[in-house]
Amino acid sequence: MNCPVCSGRAIGKVGVEQFYCWDCCVEFTTQTDKVVIYDLAEDGSLVAWDDPALEDITLQGSEVELSGIAIE
Repeated sequence: MNCPVCSGRAIGKVGVEQFYCWDCCVEFTTQTDKVVIYDLAEDGSLVAWDDPALEDITLQGSEVELSGIAIE
């Protein structure tokens, strides 16, 4: 599995369908047809990315694909 943000492979499993990327320090959850990406706040809570373009993220097999999103 690759990170949906940086495409890195340093992914750790945090919980059921919940993962952490050690390269870009984001947490994400996978569902059957979408991925939700979270930033970690200073107090350890999760803050969901609030970008409408992220609704186009889809899962295909075990790989995550970004559809038309340029992340710098």
